Amino acid sequence: MGEGVPGLSQAYTGLFTAALIFLAVLLVLCLIRAIIGPRVADRLVSVNMMGTIVMVIIAILTLMLQEGYLADICLIYAMISFLAVIVLAKVYMGVYLEKKDAALEAANAAREAANTDEEGKKHGGD
Repeated sequence: MGEGVPGLSQAYTGLFTAALIFLAVLLVLCLIRAIIGPRVADRLVSVNMMGTIVMVIIAILTLMLQEGYLADICLIYAMISFLAVIVLAKVYMGVYLEKKDAALEAANAAREAANTDEEGKKHGGD
């Protein structure tokens, strides 16, 4: 890479190093967002973003180190990251739907109890 032009190889190395440092900072910020939350959706988005940043880091390392097998690792990591986010979203939706069903059952039980009390008052007051 840049072997014909003097100094171009050093410029590429400096550029790649700066990009890796920037991406590492972004990765730490995404990790903080994943820990803090506050919602599960925030955590899902930050985990997905962390996977994307790691893929970009691997791609930059592929160019910087001139190792072709890292591109294959990057593709495999992309598939695993995609599946992980899908599984996390599926788990989150299952928990959300369970909570929603429990809240509906509690509301229906409270409504039935209130109806029973009103019927008792009507019959008791007659």
